[in-house]
Amino acid sequence: METKLIDHLFRHHSGKMVSILTRIFGLANLEIIEDAVQDTFLKASIKWRKQLPDNPEAWLTKAAKNRVLDIFRKIQTERKNLPELKNGIETIAINELFLDTEIADAQLRMIFTACHPKLNAKDRIAFALKTISGFSYKEISSALLTKETTIRKRIFRARKNIQQHNIQFKIPQGKELPNRLDSVLEVLYLIFNEGFHSNNKTTLVRKELCGEAMRLCKILLKNKHAQTSGTYALFALMCFHAARLDTKVNTNNEILDLKNQDRNKWSFPLIQLGNAIMDKAVENDEFSSYHYEAAIIAEHIKAPNFEQTNWNKILQWYQHLYKIQPTASHLLSMAVVSLQSKNYIKANYYFDQINPEDLEQRAYLFYAAKSDYFSLLNKKEKALKFIDIALRKVTNNLEKEYFQKKQEKLLK
Repeated sequence: METKLIDHLFRHHSGKMVSILTRIFGLANLEIIEDAVQDTFLKASIKWRKQLPDNPEAWLTKAAKNRVLDIFRKIQTERKNLPELKNGIETIAINELFLDTEIADAQLRMIFTACHPKLNAKDRIAFALKTISGFSYKEISSALLTKETTIRKRIFRARKNIQQHNIQFKIPQGKELPNRLDSVLEVLYLIFNEGFHSNNKTTLVRKELCGEAMRLCKILLKNKHAQTSGTYALFALMCFHAARLDTKVNTNNEILDLKNQDRNKWSFPLIQLGNAIMDKAVENDEFSSYHYEAAIIAEHIKAPNFEQTNWNKILQWYQHLYKIQPTASHLLSMAVVSLQSKNYIKANYYFDQINPEDLEQRAYLFYAAKSDYFSLLNKKEKALKFIDIALRKVTNNLEKEYFQKKQEKLLK
């Protein structure tokens, strides 16, 4: 029991502690702070075997704070850039920084720091998951399908860049805010996407990644400067997708596509929340890619069943999206939507514009869609050829089984 509790607390509160302590001791000492927080959880796992404290979170916060102070007192003579601790906690007003409003402020500062545009794009995601969300190196490497040594290098590089560029632990203001916020939203979007459609071999959905992206987005929305139409649209998009998470895979651990999902099991409260947030997102005429993606999924949610989906409206939203974000994945989506509305000429037009290599790890989706295209045209031989390529390229076992079933149907 205590192990599960510690794991839960570490996931939800270690990032919070790291953020507060970084505000006190500075980004230059981030590694020491992270080590201190980790030591605290190790200490808790041993001490709590005998007896759980009345308030575990308060115990951890106090222990982490004391642990950091101990470390800093020991090494203060070796470094010149440490804060003064001569008069104890009164001098740096540590206790005041543990108030709820200050905790939220510190977390927001850490989000903007971790997602700084001067950091490499891949480094941002790994650094954010480690520093803000408390994911271990192993968990990050599993989530991002990357070697643990690579993740360690990315995080080390991010820390180094923060020092080299003298990145400040603050919330950007004025003209600087929009660009910085765009970078934050991009990172949260990618974290959510990795959870919603994981590249992990054995798991299609990683709910903890989706939940973490939503939690961080909610922190943004609590700050008036971050309450932009784009932030609202991204959160609405996450709500709409999260509403369907429990129906993506059945009890036999088999993929269920939109056509076969039980719409009665979609989360109505999340859909309601998404609609309410979307109303805020469209209060002005500044439409982002998140607006159009949210509009697309909203059309799916509106449809009482798969057959009554308004495919023409969805295609229009994709066309708007493609204008501001011309990517191969959007072309592929337009091709698939055209197949659903039986417009095979238009579908082929979109297919012809796609270089599968531009889809990178998702290239198998192109070949699977092409297989569907030829199947609908009753060209079974070509359909089999493309599903074979999809099967060779797909890495997720659940998706592989899904494509194998399609292959079996074609062979009948």
